[in-house]
Amino acid sequence: QVQLIESGGGLVQAGGSLRLSCAASGRTFGSYAMGWFRQAPGKEREFVAAISYGGGNTDYTDTVKGRFTISRDNAKNTVYLQMNSLKPEDTAVYYCAADLWGPGERRLTKYDIWGQGTQVTVSS
Repeated sequence: QVQLIESGGGLVQAGGSLRLSCAASGRTFGSYAMGWFRQAPGKEREFVAAISYGGGNTDYTDTVKGRFTISRDNAKNTVYLQMNSLKPEDTAVYYCAADLWGPGERRLTKYDIWGQGTQVTVSS
């Protein structure tokens, strides 16, 4: 059974940076795609970024393109989300998720395993 644990959230001023990490255990990490999602208060959980099992393909929602970078280190069983030029509207709980059987899609229903989330707060 795959387990995911996020870390790296915190409070940062607008324009700052944070790097989120998601450590995986269980099934061979390099065999499945990963995604990052976020949920702001009162809003639905939304797709942020995804990466294929080998790391060769990535996808981003338009609002973070050019500011966020998803990457993975299969030797360390970890996926990262580097977030630069943060804005107050990026404030949310960020979740990593594993797509055990697919390529890493935008639909959250395609993801099988979820982490517990990490809070990111961007002050203006």
